[in-house]
Amino acid sequence: MKARVLGCLLAAGSLTLPAIGQEKNKSVSLIVLEPGHFHAALVQNTPYDNVNPVVHVYASKGPDVESYLDKIKKYNSRPEDPTQWDEKVYTGPDFFQKMLSEKAGNLVILAGNNQKKTDYIKKSVDAGLNVLADKPMAIDAAGFSLLQEAFAQAKKKNVLLYDIMTERYEISNALQRELALLPELFGTLQKGTPQDPAVTKESVHHFFKYVSGEPLIRPSWFFDVNQQGEGIVDVTTHLVDLIQWSCFPNQVIDYQKDIKFLSATHNATTLTPEQFKLVTKSDTYPDYLKKDVKGKNLEVYANGQIDYTLKGVHARASVIWNFQAPQGTGDTHYSIMKGSKANLIIRQGKEQNFKPVLYIEPINATPAYEKAVAEAFKKAQAAYPGIELKKNDKGWEVTVPKKYDTGHESHFAQVAKKYMEFLKAGKLPAWEVPNMIAKYYTTTEALKLAKTKK
Repeated sequence: MKARVLGCLLAAGSLTLPAIGQEKNKSVSLIVLEPGHFHAALVQNTPYDNVNPVVHVYASKGPDVESYLDKIKKYNSRPEDPTQWDEKVYTGPDFFQKMLSEKAGNLVILAGNNQKKTDYIKKSVDAGLNVLADKPMAIDAAGFSLLQEAFAQAKKKNVLLYDIMTERYEISNALQRELALLPELFGTLQKGTPQDPAVTKESVHHFFKYVSGEPLIRPSWFFDVNQQGEGIVDVTTHLVDLIQWSCFPNQVIDYQKDIKFLSATHNATTLTPEQFKLVTKSDTYPDYLKKDVKGKNLEVYANGQIDYTLKGVHARASVIWNFQAPQGTGDTHYSIMKGSKANLIIRQGKEQNFKPVLYIEPINATPAYEKAVAEAFKKAQAAYPGIELKKNDKGWEVTVPKKYDTGHESHFAQVAKKYMEFLKAGKLPAWEVPNMIAKYYTTTEALKLAKTKK
């Protein structure tokens, strides 16, 4: 069912691009460049009625592109809602130069090794191609500078550069933002303190997990911080994005004026040789990882925390990577936004069956406030029909119909749909580009700060 949703939404009108650096009024045609991360395939998990089914793939020869193609074959052959992608594949050491010279499509999908990603982004934009890139688009200060140039060039070339922020489409995150817009319920966002931030977002991830029902095999380079990036510039991209998006919706953030750093830290997750083999199918550490081997174990700087202020509001973003989640659990998320009338808290622990649940916990639960909450909540119900308030001893739980719990993999189609709406309009919202720049400034500067304290 979920695979039909995006196709149906786009079917109403023929999708054309006002300006794509080539001819006008040309339908979307995908170029998949060096797909080294499973997110590249997830973008194609859905059939899009107005996107050319012929996809041109340019990659270096090896297991990364084979893993991507294997997932596409499974999508094409599944019994329910099969896709019909026709993959035209070129592999060779000159794959990037060949892609730029052929320009076989007009939208580049980038999800893979982050070491060269920013350079691929910049040169693709230089060639007049739209780019939809997986996070992170930059993993260090040099990459951030190059990314700024890419955004400036995208404006000149009249193409759209955008990153895949799937967490905006997770229902508890969306509802937390929605309820924070209701002053009768939330009040005003507090400023917080360094010790007690007004906004905290924490994320726990796992190296070994299941994707599309199968154990995820990660490339060995995923564990090299020079190629994947440290955790503080990787997963925290989502967290910093959510902080900006939730606290200051549709507002421009000036990274030079609005962001002040308080502290940043990072530390390593230890993998045994047996764990490394389980997740990569590799018996030995490649040479580029030997710098991170202590004894027999691999130390991966996957964890980090950023404490900063955004427009005067104290915020914290924290990421932790473990090897494998306990049985029946998975990646988890914790978030709190502190208002003058209530705190909005997302919990995802055992009590919530490891599913994210949003709670409203009032500062002072008077009868008058409870009445105001019930009235204000109707506005959220209009936007998300079926959500309800369930009273508990601390306030309320927001109950959500199952139709909104579509799963992480489905969010890639939702991002793609939104991006294609931008393509049809020929522009991004005015706040998106400055806020992407602010986001990557936050993560890359935090890494610099964490390293100085090591």
